[in-house]
Amino acid sequence: MSTHFTEHAANERTFLAWVRTAIAVVGFRLVVGRIGNEPPAIWSEIALVISGALVVLLSYVRMQRQRKRIDRDAGLVDEANPVDLLLVGLLFSLFALILFFGQYLA
Repeated sequence: MSTHFTEHAANERTFLAWVRTAIAVVGFRLVVGRIGNEPPAIWSEIALVISGALVVLLSYVRMQRQRKRIDRDAGLVDEANPVDLLLVGLLFSLFALILFFGQYLA
């Protein structure tokens, strides 16, 4: 068994939480878009799916970076790195897209 099992397990749980969040946001938007009177523009759905895919991709990159840090025994300092900040920014942009298209449908 790995000497850092709990750290690796927490790292993977964080990755899965990012994936679930991206799927939930994209799925919610696609469902809400189908409820409106007019079908949403295809570009909006494509932009939302691409941004959700970017969140998943960046969270995977983050998980791999954390895995290497854990294996190196480089003190696990809880500090934000550029990938974390980009993930948070993308998540806020997904929520902004949902609000924008909610206004569009109303």
